[in-house]
Amino acid sequence: MKMFNNVVIIGTGLIGGSLGLSLKKRRLSGTIYGLSLHQRNAKLAKKIGAIDKAVKDLEVVRSADLVILATPVDSIIDIAAKIKDKLKKGCIVIDVGSTKEKIVCRLDPLISNFVGCHPLAGSEKKGIVNLGGDIFTGSTCIITPSALTNKKALNKIKAFWVKLGAQVEVISPKKHDQALACTSHLAHAVAFALMNSIPENFLNFSLSSLKEVTRISASDPGLWSQIFLSNRNNLLSAISSFQNKIAALGLALKNNDKKFLIKILKSANKKRERLG
Repeated sequence: MKMFNNVVIIGTGLIGGSLGLSLKKRRLSGTIYGLSLHQRNAKLAKKIGAIDKAVKDLEVVRSADLVILATPVDSIIDIAAKIKDKLKKGCIVIDVGSTKEKIVCRLDPLISNFVGCHPLAGSEKKGIVNLGGDIFTGSTCIITPSALTNKKALNKIKAFWVKLGAQVEVISPKKHDQALACTSHLAHAVAFALMNSIPENFLNFSLSSLKEVTRISASDPGLWSQIFLSNRNNLLSAISSFQNKIAALGLALKNNDKKFLIKILKSANKKRERLG
């Protein structure tokens, strides 16, 4: 059942393109327009069927019922400021940025029907060329309303993500950024740091375990530098906690304390089991 007549996706990369494909597959929208910083991405999105029309001008949002901001976090606020006076009454705007507090704080006063979102789906591979099936089915989407969020728009976007196959979690922007600093941003920071700590001449001796634990270090440096800086204080706190944990493990080794070492490893085992 169609939820929106005209949808505009700004940023037709992995997430934006996947949203277009999922919307079309489930027939949740009418015409889908796409535009991107790199026009070739929008043309490719059209070629593979993620959007109906590739456009170049932000004026296209004037007819939109839903605008999806799927660009890197640094540009979301700037784009929102450019389109805010072009939106028709009732148009809903969502973003899919990996950090939320700064974005929600700036966009809520600008756009009356803005709803902050973060689908926990994707890959370390960037670009629409790496689309792989229906990435939202079975995923979680975090929605981060504030006191200014329009309740009608919020409820419609909740239903939107459910229809895309995602489980919806509603938390504050502040809690989102604190949680993701620990569960995602720290993991990426550790993977990048771990790869940098391995001498070049030892890489040929790498086991599959190293590839598994550092897979996300193949993520786009430009994108992740933006994410790290946009959630800097929370990430610094998470890094400090990690440093304490690695220091404790180092102390156990230094003191040849097998009992303490096993305690540390068992604690990690127990937490890991909860991830399934």
